[in-house]
This record gives sequence, C-alpha cells and structure tokens, in this order.
Amino acid sequence: MNSKILIVEDEPKLREVLCDFFSSKGEIPTEAENGKIALEFLVEKDFDAVLLDIMMPELDGLSLCRAVRKDNDVPIIFLTALSDEEDKLLGYELGADDYVTKPFSMSVLYAKTMALIKRRNGNIISGDRLEAGGITLILSSRKVLAGKKEITLTPKEYAILRCLMQNKNIVMSREQLLVKCWGYDYDGEARAVDTHIKRLREKLGDYSDCIKTVIKAGYRLEG
Repeated sequence: MNSKILIVEDEPKLREVLCDFFSSKGEIPTEAENGKIALEFLVEKDFDAVLLDIMMPELDGLSLCRAVRKDNDVPIIFLTALSDEEDKLLGYELGADDYVTKPFSMSVLYAKTMALIKRRNGNIISGDRLEAGGITLILSSRKVLAGKKEITLTPKEYAILRCLMQNKNIVMSREQLLVKCWGYDYDGEARAVDTHIKRLREKLGDYSDCIKTVIKAGYRLEG
C-alpha cells in the first residue's frame, strides 16, 4: 500500500520496532522523537496516518493533536500507557481517531491504522452531496452547510454527521457509530459518542433538531 506513516514516540527502542514493523509491511515510516519535531514534519510533508505517543518532551501528544487538527484531518492514533477514561475523552475531543494502550499488538495496531487510512481515502460515495434536514455535506471538499451557513466541524464530528446522513431515518447505536467513525475494533466507552453528538448539535444550531436521541437505542437523523 506504501502509506506514509509518521511515528511519534520518545522511546527509541519502541520507535525502532514500530518503524521496522511498518516497513516490513511495505509502508513508509518517518520517525520523530518528540512532538516539536513531528509538528515540523507535518508542516512540511503529507502523511497518511500519525501514530502519536502522549507523554513526550518538547511538545506532548495532546498539544500536538490540538495543533494538527486546526487544518489537517490526517488519521491520528494515540499510543499511550494512560488508560483513564477522562484522558481518552480529552483525546477524542481534540480530534484523535483511536487509542492503543501499551503494551499493544503490532498486528492490531497495523490493522487499525490501515482501516483508518482506507476509510479516509475511499469513503466518497457516488454523488458529491448529502442533504437532510436543511444540512448539506459536500463530500469532496468536506464542506458542511447548516442552511446556507458554512460551519466548521472536527474530523470526528464530521464523520458522525456523515454516517447519520448516509443512514437517514435509521437508528444508529452508539456501538455502530463507534465502529464506523472510530475505526477497527474500537474498545472505548460509548460516552465518547454522546460527547461528540452534544458538540455537533451545538454547532448545527437551529438545524440540530434533525438529530434525534432514541432512548436506549442510539441516534437517528431525520430528513
């Protein structure tokens, strides 16, 4: 597949193992030992995915993720020893696509990474527009209109809205949204979906009523 993967990890041995593994799969890894160096790479080059440690010198992973998400929707997977739910939720709010808690399986990490890349590159369905409830998604440019007003969504908010619009009038459970929007084999808490739905509704303003909460079932977008 020859995907370009940025590996941001301050532990030299783990960084080397990750680079060797992805190289053995035919991918093209670039390594960065801290967040500051990684940010410089991201400004200069395009990557297909970023594997990002949280606890790092110079610039920590959360701060780097926040900076990247200002203008880049590259898939980001956090590599972390942190397992606290609040840390995970913060990461998702900042725009992370997935978490892998150390120690982890290289094969699972690879599968998650490739699934996120495939979804990002191949999710444009026939036709370039989705419309429902006064909301318009222009898929090729990722532009979102609430009425005639363009709004800015995080990558995760955009993914959830697109999924709901593609399944208009169908109840989507939190688990289904997690799998479709977070990627391969996500094992996190469903509360993450509720957090993103809340923020999505706030940004949609008067058009948020089309997203219905179905008690004990999930969410449904009505046209």
